[in-house]
Amino acid sequence: MTDLELMIDLDARLISDAMRLRFYPLAMERAQGCRVWDVQGKAYLDFAAGWAVVNIGYGHPRFKEALLNQLERSNFASLISGMHASALHLAEKLIALTPGDFPKKVWFGFCGSDANETVGRLLPIATGRRRLVSFIGAYHGATAASMAMSAHAAQSHFIGGGHVVKVPYPHPYRCPFGDEVRDCAQAAIRFLEDYIFKTICPPEDVAGIIVETIQSDGGDIVPPPTFLPMLADLCQRYGIYLVVDDVKVGMGRTGRMFSPEHFGVIPDVLVLGKALGNGIPLSAVVARKEILDAGVGLAIFTAAGNPLSCAAGLATIEAIEQERMIENAARVGAYLHQRLRALQAKHPLIGDVRGMGLMQGVELVRDRQTKAPAAREAAKVVYRAFELGLLIFYVGMFSNVLEITPPLILTEAEVDEGVAILDQALSDVEMGRVSDEVIAPYSGW
Repeated sequence: MTDLELMIDLDARLISDAMRLRFYPLAMERAQGCRVWDVQGKAYLDFAAGWAVVNIGYGHPRFKEALLNQLERSNFASLISGMHASALHLAEKLIALTPGDFPKKVWFGFCGSDANETVGRLLPIATGRRRLVSFIGAYHGATAASMAMSAHAAQSHFIGGGHVVKVPYPHPYRCPFGDEVRDCAQAAIRFLEDYIFKTICPPEDVAGIIVETIQSDGGDIVPPPTFLPMLADLCQRYGIYLVVDDVKVGMGRTGRMFSPEHFGVIPDVLVLGKALGNGIPLSAVVARKEILDAGVGLAIFTAAGNPLSCAAGLATIEAIEQERMIENAARVGAYLHQRLRALQAKHPLIGDVRGMGLMQGVELVRDRQTKAPAAREAAKVVYRAFELGLLIFYVGMFSNVLEITPPLILTEAEVDEGVAILDQALSDVEMGRVSDEVIAPYSGW
């Protein structure tokens, strides 16, 4: 039995299905930069970065040095009943970086799920309002409360709380109000204000509206540029807090440090996770002081904001800033988008290409006229790309969007390499060279 076969066997016998979402049999041995090597020594170009987590790349020297320095001092201290410098420095940095000159504070956790749950917990207490509004297609987490705030097809088996009202998100390629609608963003805002607010969800009872500026797991959907400003204006008119979930697309990925900056929007609450710790569990909520001070000890986790995680967060931000990774994400992301558009002209499977910076989505369809989702084909393209040495995943409400979220250090040469592999994978699937049987063990979404 090979090392890979042994790991596949152990994984099947030992690891819970509840925490697995597999697209191919990857068994990682080591990683560096934008490359991953498996236990058999095969190298892969990583266009996923572990679900947009490893923004500054694998094995970054500044990152490793920061963790080793912190370990020499202490591997743990709790913020619940004490203080430590790493948390204070990181909080100070986040408050300075995030949009808005109002009084802010920071809450620390481990992942986007607990951060969004904390927001959902504190907003009703801080405002005295009982309801929240979120958008269909949103994926805000995997805890009970964050799932209640979500509205993703993969979580449709979970019945959320009645205090969260879910409304359509303006999807330019698949406008939920019909293809004949000329302004999908305006239709979404009107539906919320003129119908939802006037029927089942009085605005004076809404504490906050939570939104992703790019719906990532929902299908890498970039809304019309007018949507976020209109939503922010609506919130201001009704005294509702605007919450931006930047967990997957924040920290430089879109070509700005935080995605709301593209739209000139200043959220009352900004939720961060994933890339904030570059692989070390860390999340943060940066919000108006009155929200995060709604009560003492209402959202505490013993190891949250520990010194090691906070040192990782500081090192990640320093690397992004000092090595101009945001500029690289914008420049190389534009080049990547251009190359993907060229693939669209070549492959009838591609219905749409969309994204910002190094967050790109390629939607596969069986027919460009009907836009029938090509879910099985997406699974096959992802699997075939893996065989050819490229790591990508697929997302979306219909499981048909290839998601590309490489480390921010990606080069144009690596774009060319990855797109060439994707080109071959698409051709192989279109020619029927990837069987249903080969992808059967990897259910994905």
